[in-house]
Amino acid sequence: MPELIADIAVNAPLKQLYSYRVPAALQTQAKVGMRVRVPFGRRTTIGFLLELRPGAPDGLKEIKELLDAEPLLTPELIKLLRWAAEYYCHPLGLVIRSALPAGLGSDKSTTKILLEPLYSIRQKEQRPRGEKQRQLYDFILEQGSATLSRLREAFDSPHAPLKRMVELGFLQEQQQEKQRDPFLAEPLPVDKDLTLTDEQQIVLTAISAAVTAADFQAFLLHGVTGSGKTEVYLRAVEGCLQSKKQALVLVPEIALTPQLVARFRARFEPQGVKLAVLHSGLSDGERYDAWRAIVRDQVQIVIGARSAIFAPLQNPGLIIVDEEHEASYKQGEGFRYNARDLALVRGQQQTCPVLLGSATPSLGSYYRSQQGAISYLSLKKRSHAGAMPAVELIDLSGQTLEGTLSNPLIEALQQSLEHRQQALLLLNRRGFAPFLLCTDCGRSFHCPNCEITLTFHQRQRQVRCHYCDYAEPPAEVCPKCAGLNIEPQGAGTERLEQELAELFPTARIARMDRDTTSRKGAHQRLVSQMMAGEVDILVGTQMIAKGHDFPGVGLVGVLAADSILNLPDFRAAERSFSLLTQVAGRAGRASGGGKVLIQTFNPEHYALTCAAEQDYQQFYAEEIPFRQELGYPPCGHLVNLILAGNSEGQVQAAAHRLAADLAEAAGAVEILGPSPCPLSRLRGKSRVQILLKSFERPALRRMLPQLERLARQIGKGVVLTVDVDPLDMF
Repeated sequence: MPELIADIAVNAPLKQLYSYRVPAALQTQAKVGMRVRVPFGRRTTIGFLLELRPGAPDGLKEIKELLDAEPLLTPELIKLLRWAAEYYCHPLGLVIRSALPAGLGSDKSTTKILLEPLYSIRQKEQRPRGEKQRQLYDFILEQGSATLSRLREAFDSPHAPLKRMVELGFLQEQQQEKQRDPFLAEPLPVDKDLTLTDEQQIVLTAISAAVTAADFQAFLLHGVTGSGKTEVYLRAVEGCLQSKKQALVLVPEIALTPQLVARFRARFEPQGVKLAVLHSGLSDGERYDAWRAIVRDQVQIVIGARSAIFAPLQNPGLIIVDEEHEASYKQGEGFRYNARDLALVRGQQQTCPVLLGSATPSLGSYYRSQQGAISYLSLKKRSHAGAMPAVELIDLSGQTLEGTLSNPLIEALQQSLEHRQQALLLLNRRGFAPFLLCTDCGRSFHCPNCEITLTFHQRQRQVRCHYCDYAEPPAEVCPKCAGLNIEPQGAGTERLEQELAELFPTARIARMDRDTTSRKGAHQRLVSQMMAGEVDILVGTQMIAKGHDFPGVGLVGVLAADSILNLPDFRAAERSFSLLTQVAGRAGRASGGGKVLIQTFNPEHYALTCAAEQDYQQFYAEEIPFRQELGYPPCGHLVNLILAGNSEGQVQAAAHRLAADLAEAAGAVEILGPSPCPLSRLRGKSRVQILLKSFERPALRRMLPQLERLARQIGKGVVLTVDVDPLDMF
């Protein structure tokens, strides 16, 4: 047998592949896509086998162990991962580790395959004598075979009689893989019998034609809130399955998966279609089992958050990116990929259509649709033909509020309760108050690790950093002046919840933010309570604005609408418009109409006036000239370089050297900085950024190899992070 060389991406921050000899004992089992254990320097590490080739492996180290019985990566997925590693300037081994379910890429992997006994009939000539044994025997004979978990569902305490029948030779026992099923305890939802509107039918016809053609085509589905985009998704996936293809559906956040999964399960599970869910809210074992089922081609539909773009589907016929405008599709740390953009790349590589859907498309997607790079589809009316909600901007300038709620909003809430309608209140700040302040000397309390004030959480009696999770009890005495007047300033969702309870003591009030939904299943319980009408007023951060379909909501209130608008980010207006339009769309979804009140100090800003009118085209017309003039996306392209280290002086010096070296090779690329990041200290590290900007993407791409060479000269103590196409500049 000729000797084999394996090219392996190791789990380390290194770009190149490393070659190893495949020992003779492993040559028949080794396959591309497996995890392996290999010697690396003075230690061993996990690697990912990406190529096998014959050769003379003189002097090469041997693979020590194969960690999988079957490949976890398909050739199609490896191609996508290699493209992503190159484009986002990230080591391939770490890219693969990020793509795999948690626990599989680590040197200390603890995720195991579960096994359980499978019983089948060995002796058919005779039946056992005992009554319990005969019942079990007949059941297994009728089924052909049965797992222990299946028998435990049908019989009480089957272990002893099963063991005895195995000893007597009536049954044979084998070990079979046990699938961890996240839907096991959930009842099958009821499907909605909906009729498509004329608009929906036109959109579906265009998408179905692309699915049938089995060729890459990108669509932007711009549908107002409540226009029935989900029903279009379901029908398009139905056509995809009829073409013997698989479907991949991405949602921006874990919180949105339960409602969408319920709709898909109700539609497709009765037809025998296998669904898999991939997101970090599942256990490591559940994700591992789902991943292996997808690799084995046992799954027709995959639904998941950002990382599900790497699901190892071999034959996708349609990729859907719901709420495509959401910034959460962009990974904020480590491997900083954008799942929406990778969906388009994957569609090209595997020749299948990609559908981007949103009520407020990202400017980038809409801009490309206007350039002809993406096919534009629209749903301009709500599916029930009802009116869009009436939106009113409440001008707070010159007013002094007693609490967080203005009088018009308090009156609207009272009317909503009297009419037995539900209300949503959006306040995009967690906690009781954004900070504590000594009113005697003006001292506030900051995180020792980050350049940010500590948020006060009253129920937990803590002040906490929302970036590094540092927490401490709130001070009772000011450490600066020894004053006792330490007061909470501003309001978060916890404080708003308390204020509402005082104003409306009989109302059923719930809160949806990261603090109340951190436990598994907590978010879904809140959604179920809203759907069942068990909540009168739901208070929450921006997670209540995204994709939820609450038919009983007649009133939406927005507090501190200017908080995002005033951020030092060129996308601030876009994000404000999107968030306000999305949350306004939660009102009146069942029968039309509804009322939306937005409290603001800047009612003349075009982001707010356009959101009030639900006028995307007008917002685009106002915003795009500013982007064109300054060369910001989508009219230009960015790469953000972030240098971080323990020593502020060392980081500053390294950043200035790097900027000077880059300026010599800049060409058509503009070098902005170095300058402190908006959060100049984060998790104990000083941070400086350099922004590379160009009207043409090729100019930036040509600069990246030069950047890799210069990065090696930065020196110890400073880490460089390359963020290609950044969305978050903080």
